[in-house]
Amino acid sequence: MYIESVPNRNSPPAVLLRESYREAGRTRKRTLANLTRWQPELVEGLRTLLQGGTAVAQTAANQLTLLRALPHGHVGAVLGMARRLDLPRLLLGRSRQAAARWRDLALAMIVNRVIAPGSKLATVRALAPETASSSLGAALELGSVEEREAYRALDWLGQQQERIERALAKRHLGDGTLVLYDVSSSYLEGCKCELARFGYSRDRRPDRPQIVYGLLCEREGRPLAIEVFDGDTADPATLSTQVDRLKRRFGLNRIVLVGDRGMITAARIREELQPAGLDWITTLRAPQIQVLAEAGPLQLSLFDERDLAEISAPDYPGERLILCRNPLLAAERARKREELLAATERDLARIVAATRRRRSGLWGQSAIATGWPSTSR
Repeated sequence: MYIESVPNRNSPPAVLLRESYREAGRTRKRTLANLTRWQPELVEGLRTLLQGGTAVAQTAANQLTLLRALPHGHVGAVLGMARRLDLPRLLLGRSRQAAARWRDLALAMIVNRVIAPGSKLATVRALAPETASSSLGAALELGSVEEREAYRALDWLGQQQERIERALAKRHLGDGTLVLYDVSSSYLEGCKCELARFGYSRDRRPDRPQIVYGLLCEREGRPLAIEVFDGDTADPATLSTQVDRLKRRFGLNRIVLVGDRGMITAARIREELQPAGLDWITTLRAPQIQVLAEAGPLQLSLFDERDLAEISAPDYPGERLILCRNPLLAAERARKREELLAATERDLARIVAATRRRRSGLWGQSAIATGWPSTSR
């Protein structure tokens, strides 16, 4: 048996309960009942039963609503780790409960930056119930989210920066600990940033203005504080801000600052670190190492049995010089040196061939340097 709707000219279609059977080798059908006057839900229930299903009573208590399933695994992992690190409480602090909305939006942007990095507009779309791409918005019970709210949440988060950084420093720093510091940069497409300047681009985009930012981390690499500078600020010029932050804002007296040789220069050590009473760990530049090797205490025999050695030199009073030999780095530099020598030999061979050809040969230093034939011999 089956249910069939039969068109009825200008009237509503007739809904008939019919049965198929075979007679004299032909398939025929007959009408068992007219269901036109039945309620549509009764007709659909009977249709479900005839197809082998189970009809469910359509009452307010047990109506089924079809919802789309949203990915949740990555959201649960990242959000769970954020809660394990006590990030929600760290963000909110002692702020009023009314600020919980901004805290939740800031937390959502942090989590979304991990699971699906994108612009603020893309993040808002990923959180909105109508266009959600994950269960993040539902897990934080954000409801409807507008783009302006995301920017207001960032403004609120900026106002909490000093409090959050002090809490992180209290949790992870103490007198005598190591502090890692380095800078990077990011180019900009807009034109409204007051810090945007043209400078040395680590993104290899010298055609775009940029900002420079410095990051302080504890010895395990956990970020503690960040500061944004003008895009044309040199790396060493950012160091005084971090020294002031460590001494004044975090209330630390004895700190060992770790940075690269482009950051912690001799001038910065003399003018900022030593007056502040801070220790430091950095590396010497190649010319300084060469001076130690040529007429100083640096001897290659120090590395005959070990890859580490400690020396002292009168040019560095009160400082410990730790020497480290990396065999892998030495092998890599030897490989590059051989490649450069081979490339030089190929270029010289082409120049020699050009000077010996009979027609349009290269004559004179200027012609050989530029690669163009000389007009006179």
